Amino acid sequence: MRQTKRMNFRPDEFLTVTFTLFAVIDIVGSIPLLISIKTKTGIIQEFKATIISGALMILFLFAGKPFLKVLGVNIQSFAVGGSVVLFLLGLEMVLGHEIFKSEKDAPSGTVVPIAFPLIAGSGTLTTIMSLKANFDEWIILAGIVANLVVIYIVLKSLKWVEKVLGKAGLLAVRKFFGVILLAIAVKIFGSNIAAFGK
Repeated sequence: MRQTKRMNFRPDEFLTVTFTLFAVIDIVGSIPLLISIKTKTGIIQEFKATIISGALMILFLFAGKPFLKVLGVNIQSFAVGGSVVLFLLGLEMVLGHEIFKSEKDAPSGTVVPIAFPLIAGSGTLTTIMSLKANFDEWIILAGIVANLVVIYIVLKSLKWVEKVLGKAGLLAVRKFFGVILLAIAVKIFGSNIAAFGK
């Protein structure tokens, strides 16, 4: 029965997962920071950054559950906790106030801070585990791959994207996906908090 479910492609589920990850990763909203890093370092290895961040996300997708089992935490509990983090991330994006403090003196580079924590940061990894409570792994994997394609394209065309959107456009995109993230966080919280009453 489980196998049959996995073989059915649901476009709505794929889009939900893809846009959830897109909102959390916020690669478009990170363009100003990415351009600053590229200016400082002189170069960003786009393919390497994409592969490393993808490997981290996929590793957490398949090894995250056994890791949680060792800690004695189930997927639903993690999803509820993750939804709170997502909600705070959404608030941060909408309100423009920094809730999650970053290391200001962290060295710039392809792996740190671009692949981790900018792309595959704690918010992204938490989201992947939260999504596992509601979606099949292969749907999440497809969403990760779709986002990696977008990430690579954005990294390859940083200045062009910035020129097209402008500062006002970047701000609007960030706030728009912040609102989406808030709605998704509420949905994940509501669907998993009910499990504790059963």
